[in-house]
Order: sequence, then structure tokens, then C-alpha cells
Amino acid sequence: MPIYEYHCNECSKDFECLVLGSDDAADCPECSSKNVSRIMSACGFFSKGRNGLTESSSAGSSCSGCTSTNCGSCGH
Repeated sequence: MPIYEYHCNECSKDFECLVLGSDDAADCPECSSKNVSRIMSACGFFSKGRNGLTESSSAGSSCSGCTSTNCGSCGH
């Protein structure tokens, strides 16, 4: 079950939503609008790099505490 990022076309809030099955309908948590657009997000994961060091594939990460480009989701 993927987590998608959305942008509300009414209040301009960006948010994440867990999508269950093929139902990709999302409502804005700020204003409850159904007028939302799915946005592209950076893929982030960790893997073993050279010399055993951990590398993140998310070049656009805004903080070191997570791989999300929307730091409102992690609290940093």
C-alpha cells in the first residue's frame, strides 16, 4: 500500500495519504476538499553503499532525520 503526496487546489496544502487498494481518492485534511492533485515525490530508501556505509537515494531530503521532502510528516 503506497503513500502518495497530494496538493490541495483549494487551500494549497501539501499532504500525504495512504492509498488502500485501487481507491486513490483523497480529501484534504486541512479544508476537506476533494479538489486535490497527486504530486511527484522523491523516492527515499537506504541501502548498503561502498565500504559498508549507508547511503540514501533521496537527494532532495530536507533534513537528516527522514527521507521525506515534506518535513511536516516527520516533525523536523
